Amino acid sequence: MRHYSTDRIDLRSDTVTQPTPAMREAMHTAAVGDDVLGDDPTVSQLERRVAEMCGKEAALFVPSGTMSNAIALRCHTSPGDEIITAKNSHIYIYEGGGYAALCGASVALVDVHGGLMRPEDVQGAIRKQAGSLSHYPDGTLVCVENTSNRGGGACYPQTTLDEIAAVAKANNCAVHMDGARIFNASVATNTSLERMVREYDSISICLSKGLGAPIGSVLVGSRTFIAQAHRWRKMFGGGMRQAGMLAAAGLHALDHHVERMVEDHSRATQLATSINAINGFTVDLSTVETNMVYFTSEIPATKVMDALATSGIDVLDIGPYSCRIVVHLHVTDEDVSEVIRAFKNFA
Repeated sequence: MRHYSTDRIDLRSDTVTQPTPAMREAMHTAAVGDDVLGDDPTVSQLERRVAEMCGKEAALFVPSGTMSNAIALRCHTSPGDEIITAKNSHIYIYEGGGYAALCGASVALVDVHGGLMRPEDVQGAIRKQAGSLSHYPDGTLVCVENTSNRGGGACYPQTTLDEIAAVAKANNCAVHMDGARIFNASVATNTSLERMVREYDSISICLSKGLGAPIGSVLVGSRTFIAQAHRWRKMFGGGMRQAGMLAAAGLHALDHHVERMVEDHSRATQLATSINAINGFTVDLSTVETNMVYFTSEIPATKVMDALATSGIDVLDIGPYSCRIVVHLHVTDEDVSEVIRAFKNFA
């Protein structure tokens, strides 16, 4: 569905979505208050709703997913600690080195297979100061991204999520889930959020990607954790006043934009299969589980981007010969057919 006028098919990210008319109406009529003072009823409603969906005690509304992750990392670590995460993780690649600047932490990078970490590799990456003659930092936090963005949108099997959490706890590490696209994972694997995150200490959930809200993320965890997160949100400048208009968009998205994600996943699969069948392009179809398609090309990615752009199609280059397509709620079946036709022009 697309409720605004455009002559372009924008596949760069699911962050390019605009609020639907119904979402705008929900925002317009939202009850508001000063959330810094704890007085915004719509923000409180959103926080309670997401916490309950995850089976956790409390939640905190923040402006962005990067801030949500940054707050979680700061709560779970002390300067000099080490964070264990995938080498392709958003926390490592795309968050400006916040783990170093804001937490004073180093990172231990874990190899991925099919875009995902394996429990045994997480175990091998955890270092502890004790017994190292103080040479090592203390590994105190394991971070898992589900879905895996640079893993092609792949989803972790539930057994793997549970096993990674067990490895973390056996090594006295907290475990955080970067759930920027966790609803895509939930829909694709037919797993409830509560079950998916049961073994995780904190979860960051973005509202402005596949859910289609204009802004905001929700950080979820125990009451003690969220109380600590509230203080770091203040220090990071993330407190917002009459934020109920933004929270209302998130509530509308939870009511109306979750189940429809199967449409995005189906369109992504159609695109991936068709592009992979065209000479000069390759897609690892095993990773196409949700709304993302990563493809490699025999010609430079910038030339692919430029050629598609002349056809009114925008994609994102992520390497010299690779690009990303992200399907979202504004992409239609007609758009998919037009994109496939444009790719066939390369053949």
